[in-house]
Amino acid sequence: MSTDDVLAEVGPRLRRIRKDRQVTLAALSEATGISVSTLSRLESGLRKPSLELLLPIAQAHQVPLDELVGAPPVGDPRVRARPITRHGRTLYPLTRQPGGLQAYKVVEPRRGGEPDPRTHEGYEWLYVLSGRLRLVLGQHDVVLSPGEAAEFDTRVPHWFGPAGDGPVEFLSLFGPQGERMHVRARPARS
Repeated sequence: MSTDDVLAEVGPRLRRIRKDRQVTLAALSEATGISVSTLSRLESGLRKPSLELLLPIAQAHQVPLDELVGAPPVGDPRVRARPITRHGRTLYPLTRQPGGLQAYKVVEPRRGGEPDPRTHEGYEWLYVLSGRLRLVLGQHDVVLSPGEAAEFDTRVPHWFGPAGDGPVEFLSLFGPQGERMHVRARPARS
């Protein structure tokens, strides 16, 4: 495929990604600092894409730059996860593409303190690999052992972490809406 052919496909790909995410040109313009008219011309193919334009668009959509330009996949299918540590919890990304269904292997050491249930849009699935996982979900407080799974609507106040003295290792799957926690919820007092 020639360079001109690759560039000709960028505009329709930009439009498809934006529409799939239900983002308006005005909202994308605000997020990127690129004018609405320039974004419109990029999507219609009337303006050639440049790195200066594509980088902020990729960042706004949280997609790799090669997804915008349609780079051919590389030969190695392995996911080379870089661990992310947040609040003592280590997450190993098992999916490459931001957005869509996300998968993580999570390792969490023993931690103190009371559960702090939260809510967010989405749906989550957990599978325990080792250790024991405590799941507080609404009024339920359960402990999952290796080989057990749980799935739930994340709009229900929830919290999960190690049960007992040892660490827990589990898989977590959730959709793109599950990445943004925005409402704090406290358990009901009896």
